[in-house]
Amino acid sequence: MTEHVRIAVDNAVMRITLARPEKKNALTQAMYVAVGEALTRAESDPTVRVVLIDSDGDSFTAGNDIADFAAIATGASSREQMQTHIFLEALARGTKPYVAAVAGLAVGVGVTMLMHCDVSYVAEDARLSTPFVNLALVPEAASTWLIPARIGYARAFQLFALGEPIDGKTAAAIGLVTAALPAAEVCAKALATAKALAAKPAGALQATKKLMRDSAAILAVMAREGEAFGNRLRSPEAAEAFRAFAERRAPDFSKIQG
Repeated sequence: MTEHVRIAVDNAVMRITLARPEKKNALTQAMYVAVGEALTRAESDPTVRVVLIDSDGDSFTAGNDIADFAAIATGASSREQMQTHIFLEALARGTKPYVAAVAGLAVGVGVTMLMHCDVSYVAEDARLSTPFVNLALVPEAASTWLIPARIGYARAFQLFALGEPIDGKTAAAIGLVTAALPAAEVCAKALATAKALAAKPAGALQATKKLMRDSAAILAVMAREGEAFGNRLRSPEAAEAFRAFAERRAPDFSKIQG
């Protein structure tokens, strides 16, 4: 467990709160494990009908803690030490409704996890970005399939390849998320929706979600992405990206062969 994830169950809603605001809720390996185990527990707990994911502070999450990626890129740790898969596989297998409340920054996995949330409310001024390519990596969480399915190939490629942030209003307008609201209203709306879903017939709701999602196919895409992600982490491009990040300079990929 970790003090950076709070879990509470009330009125059939499991509320998972990312609680590392001093680091903009950047996800550590311990946080991935804690959230993944909570999602798995929610699946088997009949008292939990809906999962709500929110955050403390001014950001949803700044994405994966960059130190983890840098450690692998430099050889200080191994890819096998990463526990991200516990979280991602739990998302893929989830059959109970997931609701997300997003404010401030949502970076990398902070966006891709939303593709597994059935309802996602974002602040109008939230900033969503998927800068995987900028870090010499590839997207994860089956987002290379799920995001194009939601917003089309052209928009998805732009989101991934350029890594430029979009605001909450734009994310809602293109169908990436459910709706954009004033920041002060996001959490209340998400909680109200979670409670409304918890009052629905649970069996029918889960059966509907299962029909709308192919978990086996999602897991297969995750596996392909995971292999590519691991290869990219060990690439010369990634080494340059994280070296540049540490040195607070722009990376130079011009002399590195793809």
